Amino acid sequence: MKKRIGVFVCHCGINIAGTVDVDKAAKKLAEHQDVEHSVDYVYMCSDPGQNMIKEAIKEKKLDSIVVSCCSPTLHESTFRKAAKEAGINEFQCEIANIREQCSWVHKDKEKATEKAEKITKSAVERVAKNESLEPIGFPVTSRALVIGGGIAGIQAALDIADSGYEVILVEREPSIGGHMIQLSETFPTLDCSQCILTPKMVEVSKHPNIKLMTYSEVQEISGYVGNFNVKILKKPTYVDPDACTLCDDCTEACPVVVPNEFDLGLTGRKAIYIPFPQAIPATFTLDIKNCPGLLPIACGKCADVCEPDAIDYDMEPEVVEEKVGAIVVATGFEQYDKEKMKEYGYGKYPDVLNGLQFERLLSASGPTQGKVLRPSDHKEPKEVVFIQCVGSRDPELHCSYCSKICCMYTAKHAMLYKHHVPDGQAYIFYIDIRSGGKNYEEFVQRTTEEDGVVYLRGKVSKIFEENNKITVWGVDTLTGKEIEINADMVVLAMALTPSKNSQELAKKLKLSTDKDGFLAEAHPKLRPVESITSGMFLAGAAQAPKDIPEVVAQASGAAAKAISILSQEQLFHSPMVAEVNETLCTGCGMCIDVCPYEALSLEQGKAEVNRVLCEGCGTCSATCLRAAVKVKNITPGQIFEMIDASVGG
Repeated sequence: MKKRIGVFVCHCGINIAGTVDVDKAAKKLAEHQDVEHSVDYVYMCSDPGQNMIKEAIKEKKLDSIVVSCCSPTLHESTFRKAAKEAGINEFQCEIANIREQCSWVHKDKEKATEKAEKITKSAVERVAKNESLEPIGFPVTSRALVIGGGIAGIQAALDIADSGYEVILVEREPSIGGHMIQLSETFPTLDCSQCILTPKMVEVSKHPNIKLMTYSEVQEISGYVGNFNVKILKKPTYVDPDACTLCDDCTEACPVVVPNEFDLGLTGRKAIYIPFPQAIPATFTLDIKNCPGLLPIACGKCADVCEPDAIDYDMEPEVVEEKVGAIVVATGFEQYDKEKMKEYGYGKYPDVLNGLQFERLLSASGPTQGKVLRPSDHKEPKEVVFIQCVGSRDPELHCSYCSKICCMYTAKHAMLYKHHVPDGQAYIFYIDIRSGGKNYEEFVQRTTEEDGVVYLRGKVSKIFEENNKITVWGVDTLTGKEIEINADMVVLAMALTPSKNSQELAKKLKLSTDKDGFLAEAHPKLRPVESITSGMFLAGAAQAPKDIPEVVAQASGAAAKAISILSQEQLFHSPMVAEVNETLCTGCGMCIDVCPYEALSLEQGKAEVNRVLCEGCGTCSATCLRAAVKVKNITPGQIFEMIDASVGG
């Protein structure tokens, strides 16, 4: 049966009309077969534009419509809703992208107009054979998974749990807290980091809706939005937390000392340990990698002195399976690998530290109880050089991006150093100062006006040790003078990079990453906390370097998005999915092998489609030698008609 099709061409201000003669295109399209109505308007997405479409559908008795405008990513849902409100099936509406695919990439108006007509004609041919479909409904598991127990994961978990939904919070380390718990104070207010974070950590541990799984890792994820199946590997701690009395006798008895990760190697810890005094959960972990051995037991001194018999050498790894409806990924960041920054002496000279190591020196719970002392001789440094952009903004050798928070935390470090050593002198080598945030610029100004910190605009060319000093060669580009400073300590503001194993996790979750390895959002402006995988959301520095206020805000945003899924009894999926003609299917399995969404399986010798997993990409249809698989509303027949319309006159 012949359809009555309406075509609506949008000017998009001058975004389209500046290159495409929209009036001419609309008149030309009116002559195309099946087109009963064709008109142009300045902004089709506006209320008057949508009302024009609705009125035309009713007055002209249209069966289907094509809107020639911008990307369907932006407005497909807008126009499909308008079509539905006017009384036609929403899948009888198609978008012809004549902005991104035409006007924005051409300058010749005549050729651009001709191309816009052909793009629209191809959409007309497609909609002419569209079926009227209904969205696929499916139930929702009202539980969430949060991956990562730093401040981002903690905030997201608490927001979701406070909304009445169960949350599983998975952290790979023995305690939650992330990097924030390692900090001394936070800019620009100089709050004690541990004082403001510890209450939230305790709240997580006591919240009735939060299941905390530390020393655990996500092993496998399958399923789809609303119904994810998650396998979590819970590693053995070899200590029964219920039996342990936290007497600390085991650590005193343990003969093994290894570098303490929490203090970034500035102190040591035993093979059986609690990460830090405020750790949540407050329990010991036996580090099997550094323990002399359990099979057979090579030491056993910790068990010998444990009166409550809390040491259990027979603990085994456990795989826990959970079902969740939404996932928040908050895997945080790492500092740039020190092995890649040998030109600054990091890793070679003990008095060349990174920013987090300096934080630990400043912290009252740190290796020096808050006193700023050189690691080499434990003397108070009188001259300290801070170097910014170490590994950042260096596309030739290191990371091309700005790590965003370094300018601010370096200013904080210099300020706190002066508070600890009033007669000391701090120098900061910088490229430029980026202090975008509330009260941030004023904070930076305080370092120079009140604390006498000297800012030197320029890069450091060489660092070497001489006469028990760290000699720094650089240049001040504002004065054009070469600079030589014989410092007692050098602190490097290292680039922030994605957390270790983030690439592996991204593959498990089928998440995209950007060129720098950070998790990629679905849209940088309109969908900043959503991933391209429906039901998975991003929070914190897993997506890009950011400061604590931004991390917390994004975590709450991701939690809100997750709650919007968990609060629904039923979700809906596009019905434009693959379908199998069982008569033609031979069960060869080629479609199963190529499906990027794992939506196809072999059931009783025939291919079967999981309609919720299927995204209608058409890979299976293109692969099938028997033409047994096709995607609804984008069938091979429609594609051929679209090609003819595109290449024809």
